[in-house]
Amino acid sequence: MLGGLTGLTDPKGTDWGERMLNTVASQTIRHLFTASESVEVSIRCFPSSKLLQGSIDSFKMNGRGLVIRREFAAEEISIETDAVVIDFGSLLGGKLRLKQPTQAIAQVILTEAGINQSFKAELVRKRLENLTQPVLTALSEGHPVTFTEVGAQLLPANQLRILAKADLNNGELVPLNMTVTVGIEKRRRISFSNPNTDLSQIPEAQREISQNLSLALVEILDNMVDLDRFDLDGVKMRLNRLETEGQRLIFSGYAEIHHIPKNP
Repeated sequence: MLGGLTGLTDPKGTDWGERMLNTVASQTIRHLFTASESVEVSIRCFPSSKLLQGSIDSFKMNGRGLVIRREFAAEEISIETDAVVIDFGSLLGGKLRLKQPTQAIAQVILTEAGINQSFKAELVRKRLENLTQPVLTALSEGHPVTFTEVGAQLLPANQLRILAKADLNNGELVPLNMTVTVGIEKRRRISFSNPNTDLSQIPEAQREISQNLSLALVEILDNMVDLDRFDLDGVKMRLNRLETEGQRLIFSGYAEIHHIPKNP
């Protein structure tokens, strides 16, 4: 086996050791996600003899149609590292383990449809239901407030239109319509700022309460999307840039990879 790892190549010139690495890594990385359309891994190690010391020149992963924690969809996630040191013994056992943490360039692409689906996730719904903050109950005669039918539309220049309804639990549903600017704070939190309420389609009798509830919803969302809550096991994302592009929201930054997950 060691001879194959350090010298055997197929007719296309691909080293057997690299192919084994790619196979093991692909199987391991798929376990990061609840579901995936495709996960492609490319690992380079030249000369192959470096693999015996666990040294790898580069690691690239590109996944499409990914589902994280059963409810959060990403159209694409790509990660690329420079040199990586792995445990060669674990590779022979069909596993991939890092000997030391590493950093990688990362990009995450979300679709408008995926973002709207995430508003239906249990983790998100829990933070939008039966809210009893004084600023809300003051508007609902003391009843808890629930935000329902929350949806988003991606707009140019990092703008997001948010539509929702506020259930005041007193028989009244208040429609909400606003635009916000999405950005990055502390490299890990998605911020929602500069809310601009659109009251043109709101019944006149509800316009004042709609505006107040819209501002309250933006504040809740602004404190909700912290990447540390969605981290993959062993992988911590940090963001440098965010931009809207058509019906896609594109994040770029880096990933701190501490270990490869042990469990699916």
